Formats: sequence, C-alpha cells, structure tokens
Amino acid sequence: MEILKLQIHELVEALQQKKISATELTQFYINRIEKLNPQLNAFITQDSTALDQAKLVDQKIFSGSKTLKLAGIPMGIKDMLCTKGLRTTAASKMLENFIPPYDSTVVKRLKDSGVILLGKLNQDEFAMGSSNENSFFGPTKNPWNPEYVPGGSSGGSAAAQSSKLSVATIGTDTGGSIRQPASFCGVVGIKPTYGRVSRSGIIAFASSLDQAGPITTSVEDAALVLEVICGHDEKDATTAQKNVPEFSKLLSSHVKGLKVGVLSEALKGGLDSDVEKSFQQSIDTFKKAGAHVVEVSLPLLQHSISAYYLIASSEASSNLARYDGVRFGFRAKMSESGTTLDDFYSITRGQGFGSEVKRRIMMGTYCLSSGSIEAFYEKACKVRRLISNQYLEAFKKCDVILSPVSATPAFKIGERFSNPLQMYLNDLFTTSTNLAGLPGMSIPFSLSKDRLPIGMQLTAPAFQEQTLLDAGLFLEQNSNVRQEQPRVF
Repeated sequence: MEILKLQIHELVEALQQKKISATELTQFYINRIEKLNPQLNAFITQDSTALDQAKLVDQKIFSGSKTLKLAGIPMGIKDMLCTKGLRTTAASKMLENFIPPYDSTVVKRLKDSGVILLGKLNQDEFAMGSSNENSFFGPTKNPWNPEYVPGGSSGGSAAAQSSKLSVATIGTDTGGSIRQPASFCGVVGIKPTYGRVSRSGIIAFASSLDQAGPITTSVEDAALVLEVICGHDEKDATTAQKNVPEFSKLLSSHVKGLKVGVLSEALKGGLDSDVEKSFQQSIDTFKKAGAHVVEVSLPLLQHSISAYYLIASSEASSNLARYDGVRFGFRAKMSESGTTLDDFYSITRGQGFGSEVKRRIMMGTYCLSSGSIEAFYEKACKVRRLISNQYLEAFKKCDVILSPVSATPAFKIGERFSNPLQMYLNDLFTTSTNLAGLPGMSIPFSLSKDRLPIGMQLTAPAFQEQTLLDAGLFLEQNSNVRQEQPRVF
C-alpha cells in the first residue's frame, strides 16, 4: 500500500477494511517526522500520546463501532490552536511552556471525528509574518528547496503537508496565512468565510480577521476536513448559525457556464514572469472548459494592505495586552525586572516578544491612541467597508474571482527579513479577502523555472465554499504539480 498517494477517504476505507491499522499508520508518520523534521523544522512539539490515541481508534474499529469521518487519520495542528495537555506556544518565548487545560473547538471537533494528533506545527510568532522566519523556535524550511521560506504564518503546516509529515494539517489565516504558504509549498489551502469556523481556543491575533482552515494535498481532502471543523459554536458568538454542507460529497469539477472573474488589478503588471505566465494559463484553462471569463476590478485593492495592517495591529495590541507575566506565560527574572511595576511589564514583554510582534504592538497602540484613532484605525475601518462593497459589486458579474496568491514564488530565507515593508507587500492579493470576511483558496497550479510551486487563488461570496471547492477541483485536475515531488521527500 502506497500510503503517501492515498487521499483521506481512501485511508479511512483501508483502516475500516483492516488493510492497515491506525497504529501502523501513525507509526509510519512518526517515523517520517523523525527522518525529515530535522531538515524542515516544521514541528515544534510532537504528541507523545499519538500511538495511544491510535490504539483506541483500532479498538473502536475492531469492535465494529460507528465509522467516524476521519477515524485514524494522523494530523498536525498549527501551534495557535490550544490542545489540552499539549504545549501550545504560538511560536513565542512568551508561551514557551504554556500547556492549555482545554482543547480549541477545532481540535475538539477533529478529535471527535477520530483524528490522531501528531503534534504542533511551527509558525510566525503569534501568526505575525509572511515567511515563518519570526518563530522563536527558528525558521521552517520549504521542502521544495530548503534555502527558501515556506511562507507564513502557517509555514509549518504547509511544509509538513508538502513533505507528507501528516495526512492533513490545520492552519490559521488572518491576512493570507493559509493561502500564501500553501502556494509557496505546492499544497491546497482554504480560508473559510469569517464565522464558518469557531475561533474558540485559538490564540487571538486579530479577532475580526482570524479564521482556521485546512491545508491538504488535494481539494477533496480539504473539503472533507472543512466539513468536520465548520459549524456554529456557542463558545464563539461570531460563528454563523448556518448548516454545513457535506462539501466532499457534493464536489464537482464541471465549470461550463461558471462565471469566473479575472482580477484586472493582477493584469496590470507587477507580477513575477513565472506567476504572470501561470495566471494567464489558468485563465485560458477556464476558457477552454466553457467557463464565462470576465474582468472584474477592485479599485481599493491598492489600499487593502494599509487598511489590513492598521486594523490587525490595532487588534493585536489589545489582544496581546494579556501577556504581562503575571497570570501565565513568560516572566522576567526578579533580578532583571527592575523595581517598579512598569519596569516589570516592560522587561517581561521586551524579552518575551520577538521584534515583529513588538513592531505590530507599537503600531497598533499608536493607531488606537488619542488623536490618532480617527486618522488611522477608524479610517481603515471605513476603507474595509468600501472594499467589502466592491466585492459585492464584483460578484454581481461572477461566481468566483481568480487571481494569483502572491506576486512572486517563494523567496530565499533572509532575503526580505530586514525589510518589513517589502514583506508586507507580499500580502497584496490576500488581505482584502480577510477584510471582507470572504472564503479564499490556494490551488497549486504550476512550477517556476526554479522548480518552486505557484498557486492560483480563488475567492467566492460569503458562505459559498462549495463553489470555491468545485472551481478549485477543476484547477487541480488541470495542474501537473501534484505529480511533482519536493526536493526534501
């Protein structure tokens, strides 16, 4: 049995038919992690109870218990999601030794569906970054070329999935943090509509933007995981009370008659030549299949990064105020913490947070300060509303919007680290989706001349994940990236 070539439903079927046990499958991935993770640094913490979890699943299968959707499937979880009894760090020194007393809702739903937790995946600290270079535990490497970044902030999730260190992974997306690393690592990543997935138990970065979602090898796998984690949660008042379709069973790659909006701002230059070529090929692929391709415009796209970073940083400065060294988390040694309470806070937070997190806290605190809040935060919120309105107008002409995920393929580690503005501009095509609360998806479509993956992005109206997945399945079936293998494999 070629485990690495099987999709989730095929593995579940093999487990139910006892062609392989959950214990054997879990051990296979543990061995793979031990072999490849030292090169990639994708996992921060491995779950020592994984084999015990697998044995319990085997007992249920052998006793003939009701089949669970993901019974026996080993998965890795981004280290932003709380896991009961298992260290959850947000890749920060501030939470280096934090062990939550509860599971996040997403993790609980996965466990209830039979998932075996392999461990916690590396990321940018508190999900703040586009390269996974901001982790307290060191950068994750891109499996296609370890000299390159895997993208961020869910870089560990994308790298682990690309190198098949787990069957599927979970990431979070605040401004592109699922879609961009999925593009850089040649895997599928979907950010659901805001409110589709509970944020309960997810360490908060920017509460009005954060959403968890799957990163998988295939669109079908993404659909299956998505239907497990979606749904209303009484612990999160922002979750929508909408029925969750069985996305995986409703999948269709038929796109004849589908109205595909091509983002005109992406046609005006500024793209890497390989990305531009891939974008044009994806447009032609839809046309040849009988889709109606039209140009749509989001004139305020050029302001989306400014609005995003003002809003996200403002919310981060509020959310991260709780990390003061008093109740939990890192605390500076008494000999270093000065004589006043202000000294204690300053030294603890100065040592506990990395440079990028401190940069965003300072930016957000300034934006919310008296005299600045109207000029920055409130104006950014108004721009956000206008961007959302422009999406509504665009979707009057089309069912999905097609664009690149990023203007370039993955870049080298260290290449943009000292230039925050250049790093922020990397999120041009992704942040607007979060500002509008819409579902977005990255599908691997081609390789650059340097054999680095290039993903195409699809965006759909709110709660139209099925349309998104169907169009993504079509692109996947017309891409040859899945037949290629990363260098680290």
